[in-house]
Amino acid sequence: MSRKVLPCLSVFAVIYLVSIAFGYHINAIVLAIVLMVMLCLLKIPVAIALISSALLGALHSGLSMSEAVDTFNDNLLMGAQVGVTYIMIGAFAVAIARSGLVDLLAYKIASQLDLNVGATNKGVKWMLLLALVAASIMSQNLVPVHIAFIPILIPPLLGVMNKLRMDRRGIACILACSMSASYLLLPTGFGAIYLNEILLANVNSVGQAYGMSATAGMVLEAMVLPVMGILLGMLVAVFYTYRKPRSYQEALSTTLQTEKPLKPLNFKQIIFTVAALVVALICQLQFDSLLIGAMIGFMILSAAGIFRWSDQDDVFTEGLRMMAQIAVIITFASGFSGILNATNEIAPLVSATADFIGDNMVLGAALMLVVGLFITIGFGDSFASVPILAPIYVPLAITLGFSPVATIALLGAAAALGDAGSPASTITLGATAGLNADGQHDHISDSVIPTFIHANFGMLIFAWVAALML
Repeated sequence: MSRKVLPCLSVFAVIYLVSIAFGYHINAIVLAIVLMVMLCLLKIPVAIALISSALLGALHSGLSMSEAVDTFNDNLLMGAQVGVTYIMIGAFAVAIARSGLVDLLAYKIASQLDLNVGATNKGVKWMLLLALVAASIMSQNLVPVHIAFIPILIPPLLGVMNKLRMDRRGIACILACSMSASYLLLPTGFGAIYLNEILLANVNSVGQAYGMSATAGMVLEAMVLPVMGILLGMLVAVFYTYRKPRSYQEALSTTLQTEKPLKPLNFKQIIFTVAALVVALICQLQFDSLLIGAMIGFMILSAAGIFRWSDQDDVFTEGLRMMAQIAVIITFASGFSGILNATNEIAPLVSATADFIGDNMVLGAALMLVVGLFITIGFGDSFASVPILAPIYVPLAITLGFSPVATIALLGAAAALGDAGSPASTITLGATAGLNADGQHDHISDSVIPTFIHANFGMLIFAWVAALML
């Protein structure tokens, strides 16, 4: 690996030093994000890539080392809060798995396999793909556990995928595209938070000074075309890019569910599991807290005897272990985004883009989306990108003559571009957590790059068209 890392870092250092020597200032945001992505592509651990690139960006912007470290540490708290929520969701997901419903699903799918030589099992393949799409959509809206369902649902199905010789990169694209499309279009659960509480609220807050107001109906109208781009990218991944069979080594952890004793499932388990899901959803909506919803759902399953009372610590620890890496990276990503803000170079980056655009609407829409994509890759979170982009994008869109609906499409898509495909995104981290259960799925080459290409390129083009048409 050092054969690749050292030459790449040397080239990066030479370019950086030459730019300084000639008095050219590289934007700190561009510098930090390019370095972060490059380190991730070189298989440097994501956490180290985030910290090192954030510190370089801070020093380049003029912050001292102590200021950079303090800024990074001060912003860890928000990420830690989100990380704790994901750990609780993980515990809830493990508790649901203890009910046997996930194993039952895996068993039903595996039992349909025809293991005879030459059997294509196309029906089983499509049933599995549709089940993953449905689970991904529901995880954002109906049963808002976000990515926590992936490390629970996917590992028992890896044996089926191996028998079908399915390319896991295509599965990663299905998961990423379905989850992204769900919260970007359906206004419940995470969708309600993104579309109404963040996107609509920021558009109206900033647009008020310019006489522009938007409604919830406008938001849905604006996001239809960008979401169609995401879904088109998913179809390209399934039917073209990753359609060819790919072989994986069989591991003990991916033994077909038909070869394992299935845990008996009774009516009581089903009733209490469904009740826990419903109550968790209600509590999440009532208290606006995934943490509270997941905790109450966990307690219901525990009290109902889905798992033994004495096993509560074991179940919670399993959820902690499952989500620990994701929680840590989310925490570091929060520090990274805090430093990006502290450099005060996001506004100059967008302003330079605006100056370059002039009054060209076609070019303006394209560059606004590309800059949004770039910034969100660094943040790894579309929800955090909207408040950063809105104060600049909304006035710029109004000045260029875009309608309120087109403005929403530009801002909503620009902030969402890069969420699927960022090394620090919960979506790509979740996909890797499930598909790499047997150690045969790389985070960068098998999750980040495929989802970046298929979830973002189609969305960028369709959002650009939407901005010019609406």
